[in-house]
Amino acid sequence: MPQAASPWRDWPLDREIVLARVIDAPRELVYAAWTDPEQIQAWFGPEGFAIETHAIDLRQGGVWRFDMVAPDGTRYGNRMVFLRLEAPSFIEVEHGSDRDADPDRFRMLVTFDQQSDGKTVLTLRQMHPSKERRATAIGFGAVAYGGQTLDKLARHVETRG
Repeated sequence: MPQAASPWRDWPLDREIVLARVIDAPRELVYAAWTDPEQIQAWFGPEGFAIETHAIDLRQGGVWRFDMVAPDGTRYGNRMVFLRLEAPSFIEVEHGSDRDADPDRFRMLVTFDQQSDGKTVLTLRQMHPSKERRATAIGFGAVAYGGQTLDKLARHVETRG
C-alpha cells in the first residue's frame, strides 16, 4: 500500500521554524518525557513559566489543554492535538491557542534520533500557516522561548538518566 504524502515534504521553508538540541540521554527517555503526562508538565514551557493543565491525553487523537502562566501572571491558553506518535522516533501535533478553529495554530514535528554515544538529537519543526504568522511567532520570541523549553527538557531527562 502506498504511503500518504507527507505535508512536510513540500512545505515552504519561509513558514518553518526549526529548533534542535543534543540531549545527554537515550532517546527512549527523551521520548517518554514528551508522552508521560507527569513529565511533560514538569518541563514544558519557557523559563519562569508554570503549566496549569485542564485536560491531558497524550496519545494519537488525544488533546492536551493547558495554560502557560508567565511570571507576571499572564495566562496563555494552549491546545495540542496529538496527530501521530511513533515511539521512540517522532511525535506530530497541532499546537495553537485553546480555542476551536484557531487560524494561527501550527503543525509541529518532534523527531528523536539516537547518536552512537547514547545521546539524542531532538529536532523540533514548526510549520506555520503563513509566512506572516511565522514572522509574528519569531517576533514574539518563539525561537528564544523554544530554546528555553528544550533546555528545560534536557535538564529534566539528564537528571532521570
